[in-house]
Amino acid sequence: MNSWSELDRFLQTDPRDAGCATAMELLHVYAELAAADSSAAERRYPEVAAHLRSCGPCTEDLQGLLAAIRAGLTGS
Repeated sequence: MNSWSELDRFLQTDPRDAGCATAMELLHVYAELAAADSSAAERRYPEVAAHLRSCGPCTEDLQGLLAAIRAGLTGS
């Protein structure tokens, strides 16, 4: 990776992006809401949604939480 690709990625960052720290603080709440209604979660926490669109590791954490929530709902 060169400095141009890093700069390009930085310039494409959504200004609403909460960043990893804030996303992790809210992720459990976001996941609970998203399990019921993903669009409601995005409307309520647009800064977390913006971050999840650009951060693979945080998105993986969300997917894990959603799987656990859904397993709990089905009793699996």
